[in-house]
Amino acid sequence: MSPFKFPHQTAFYKGKVRDVYYISNNLLVMIASNRISAFDVILPRPIPFKGQVLTQIAAYMLQATKDICPNWLLSTPAPNVSIGTKCEPFKIEMVVRGNLTGHAWRTYSSGNKILCGVTMPEGMKENDYFPTPIITPSTKAAEGHDEDISAEEIIKQGLASEAEWKILSAYALQLFERGKAIAARQGLILVDTKYEFGKLGDNIVLMDEIHTPDSSRYFYADGFEERQQQGERQKQLSKEFVREWLIENNFMGKEGQTAPAMSDEWVEVISKRYIELYEKVIGEKFVPQELSEEETEKIIVAELNKLV
Repeated sequence: MSPFKFPHQTAFYKGKVRDVYYISNNLLVMIASNRISAFDVILPRPIPFKGQVLTQIAAYMLQATKDICPNWLLSTPAPNVSIGTKCEPFKIEMVVRGNLTGHAWRTYSSGNKILCGVTMPEGMKENDYFPTPIITPSTKAAEGHDEDISAEEIIKQGLASEAEWKILSAYALQLFERGKAIAARQGLILVDTKYEFGKLGDNIVLMDEIHTPDSSRYFYADGFEERQQQGERQKQLSKEFVREWLIENNFMGKEGQTAPAMSDEWVEVISKRYIELYEKVIGEKFVPQELSEEETEKIIVAELNKLV
């Protein structure tokens, strides 16, 4: 059951971390909850202000990239609420990687130098820059884990035509370059990220959130080269520290595994890390806002009355 019932609501979808309301045939209301997921599993406790952080970073980044490609967002009327145009989504995620990190490094270090049909150079160390950013797409699973897929397979399976793939990959690389430039101004390195696209008529449109800690990984630029030369771990701002904690506690979302308990202190640490990323990426002080469900509903209804 959906928590809210809006005028002209036609459907409701509860995702891992977001609640999506379909309005008439052309609008979406996306409410970013404070739920947190890792390894495609919702963790036991919500993270204060996480929904607000993600919503506001995404809105900032969509505004900063709309000259590259059109996007779905129309307004953000409440701290954790986005309203936008409903698109027909491509069932793929465009993952762009500037550095050999995370899943790419785990693949590489296992001896497999090919990821999603892309051959990675020999002799790289963890976190090294790729000569040029690479695209390693995955299928967008309705349930369970997303799967790696090559561009060739995407076209073969009809997930995108060859012409659409060219546009998707060009957009993804341009967005990544813009994201890197925004991050660099703030002393950060955008390491890798994912983009989701949809179609609005014949046009390809950027959807969802971009350059947030849930969809991206950031390193601190200061000291990056020294840490690489000395083989030290990079200082990063992303959700990876949550994944690392889970792995240390023998949880990777596999069958039969149970997510570890989260203490009050750990929940607070995660919340502070999300807020830190907001302040680093945006370059402004985070202003926490807490609205009741009644207030949120009232604001959304008022905004929908303007749009419908």
